[in-house]
Amino acid sequence: MSDRCIRRVRATPVVVPAKPDSLNSPGIADEDAGFLQKFKLGGYWSDFVHMPKWIIELETGEGAIGIGESYRTVSEAELEPTLSVLLGADPLALSWRALPIENRRLYDAYESAVLDLAGKSLGVPVYQLLGGKVRDSIECLGWTARRTPADAARKAHEAMEQGHRVFKFKIAESDSPREWCAAIKERCGEGMKVLLDPNQRWGTVNNTLELMRGVDLSVMYGLEDPIERQDYAGFQTLKAELGIPIFIHISLPYLHQGQRVEDILPAIRTNCADGYNFNGSMFAFVELCKVAQWEGKPVWHGSEVDLGILETSYLHACAAAESCTIPSDIFGERVREDDLVLGGVTIKNGHAAVPETPGLGIELDRTALERYRVGETVTRTLTGS
Repeated sequence: MSDRCIRRVRATPVVVPAKPDSLNSPGIADEDAGFLQKFKLGGYWSDFVHMPKWIIELETGEGAIGIGESYRTVSEAELEPTLSVLLGADPLALSWRALPIENRRLYDAYESAVLDLAGKSLGVPVYQLLGGKVRDSIECLGWTARRTPADAARKAHEAMEQGHRVFKFKIAESDSPREWCAAIKERCGEGMKVLLDPNQRWGTVNNTLELMRGVDLSVMYGLEDPIERQDYAGFQTLKAELGIPIFIHISLPYLHQGQRVEDILPAIRTNCADGYNFNGSMFAFVELCKVAQWEGKPVWHGSEVDLGILETSYLHACAAAESCTIPSDIFGERVREDDLVLGGVTIKNGHAAVPETPGLGIELDRTALERYRVGETVTRTLTGS
């Protein structure tokens, strides 16, 4: 067996809280049980930052380590069946487009770790394994959750001063997009555009049209998933009636919601969206972006407000995708206390540079890993190694 083969797998559970003032305004909380269950949240929307993630390490016989990061809400029972799957595998002999990991909320962690190892072995950045880069830096959205109108304007202005040109808000049915946009226009002038993301909570076309009544559309960058995302006819109507860009989010880690890569096909057939928010594995993202490019639609990369490993993988994927021209949901560095990596995502003037060193171009910050660890590291070692 080659020394390049994977001899050891380690998985460490971590919780990294949010920075102060990065989520909702004080006193605003999401308590809709259906919404919280649908998106694997806790008792409140803001609980997502207190949900464990797994940091995955794949170590070869040569001592090289590839790193990955799971999405939230993966239990140890769900992790267990994946731990031994890649033991003994040569990272350069695996099918990078179809790793033998079935759990969609763990798949991206293993993909990241495998490509990190492969890139280090070949001496190239991960984006080269995805087909090569088309850009050196990735534009990022400013982001926060639900706010009062004055607070929304304050956060948008902060983001504008940091070099962002688009700011994304989470918004519920009880919020007022008209008041938010008016306050932001008054504070930021023409310097900031707003992307509103109700996460399908506005329910119906009529309700969405009513909520958008009186909104200063000159402030709007667009509206993402206001209604059930399978309601393609509804998206068609909103696109025609509102006169602003309408976007659909296809998130492959949400397999429990029935979201799949082929969901792009009915969206294309009905021409119901002006662009897309995609997230999932690096290879799936690049492939989805190619389909959107054929349709002539722009794309951005979605997230779950992640840590440094996943967000760095997003940079590589965005760099390799020609149609990824909308500012992406890469803002965990602005929201979380720590990203757990050395050389991670640094946002300057609204852009994050794509790493140029082999693999992901980052290293695990073991001091931070220990600080935010919330349980024992689980290890599996190849028998006889």
